[in-house]
Amino acid sequence: MQINGVSCTFHHMGIPTSEKRPRERYSQMFGMYTSDSHCKSLRIQWHRFEPGSQLHPLLQTLPHVALKVDDLERASTGYNILLGPYEPIPGFRVAVVEDGGQPIELVQTTLTDAQLWERALTESIL
Repeated sequence: MQINGVSCTFHHMGIPTSEKRPRERYSQMFGMYTSDSHCKSLRIQWHRFEPGSQLHPLLQTLPHVALKVDDLERASTGYNILLGPYEPIPGFRVAVVEDGGQPIELVQTTLTDAQLWERALTESIL
């Protein structure tokens, strides 16, 4: 798969929820709680939002796919940017774009999946 000529691979899926889930991590910046699914086939994160969260309504109401890209700026060119680009943890850059009313998270990272998910347990990422 490609976006703007940039190769993309599946990274994870984010799903909004209103239910409290075990081991939630809180992001004060976004007014959001994140927890990880027990699914072993795919990385899935649940996102629960506080009233008044400043994140775009599409992120708060629709599931989103996250795609790993080699060039975040090029991949996001021409799209409506809903969030970012920003670097929630060192070595992990994120932008969320809108494509046809659907939020899509684009990530560019030098971290291995093992490093990233270990850090995600203690630090907030979308």
